[in-house]
Amino acid sequence: MKNILITGANGQLGQAIKKVTADYPGFNFLYTDFNELDITSEEAVRNYFAQQEIHACVNCAAYTAVDKAEGDEEFAFKLNFEAVLNLATICAEYNTQLVHISTDYVFSGQQNVPYVETDDASPVSIYGSSKLRGEGAAVGTNPATIVLRTSWLYSEFGANFVKRMRELMQERDSLNIVFDQTGTPTYAVDLAKVVLTILTKVWDVPGEYGGVYHFSNEGVTSWYDFAVAIRELSNASCTVSPITSDQYPTAAKRPAYSVMNKSKIKETFGIQIPHWKESLKECIKQL
Repeated sequence: MKNILITGANGQLGQAIKKVTADYPGFNFLYTDFNELDITSEEAVRNYFAQQEIHACVNCAAYTAVDKAEGDEEFAFKLNFEAVLNLATICAEYNTQLVHISTDYVFSGQQNVPYVETDDASPVSIYGSSKLRGEGAAVGTNPATIVLRTSWLYSEFGANFVKRMRELMQERDSLNIVFDQTGTPTYAVDLAKVVLTILTKVWDVPGEYGGVYHFSNEGVTSWYDFAVAIRELSNASCTVSPITSDQYPTAAKRPAYSVMNKSKIKETFGIQIPHWKESLKECIKQL
């Protein structure tokens, strides 16, 4: 039985992992959030590892309030960089496999073909910068770390775009949604399954799989088209209209294009990835 520490367990991915654990009977999960384990404290993390035998750690904890981070840079870096450094350092000391979740927002969005893992990362926001720094800390300190960059995460859990759109479509007759930001939605349950599938494969060859991987659902869309799909699957009558990013100013700049190439993760771990529309249907069924 392998003990798997889940940090940030109350977030979307942490709750999605809880949902799929029955399919992974060889794992014993230790769920923690800030109240159980403050990962920004090296001492707290060190004490936790000294008391528990941890075979793998999945770091789902992050500062994800993209706009708020522009005025809260210190805490964004504390959680997205310093906490990751703590985990990577201590996982290396205990020979514990670390899986760290990162984001498509490490990219500038200036490209027009899907980003591969080796493309230059040049974030345009504090959030993206803090997450990129965390990636560097994780892999630089502990090369066995597996970093999974994902995008546009949603689920039946927590606060996210899908749930917010469904609420607004009940409250309003019309919505304006940006159409000039392109990426791929990711269903947190699909990501959870991939994380645990990866963990089933790493034990025999520790360290071999370390590095950065991209994972989202298949396909490409805009926030506007994503919202239209949510409306259709929800049988809502709200009118959804496209607008430009300039017409909806935000504190943080978003990448205009953040589609990620997933060839590496598919080939390395032999996984198949559902199209985003199929996963959206499944999520809305759950709601």
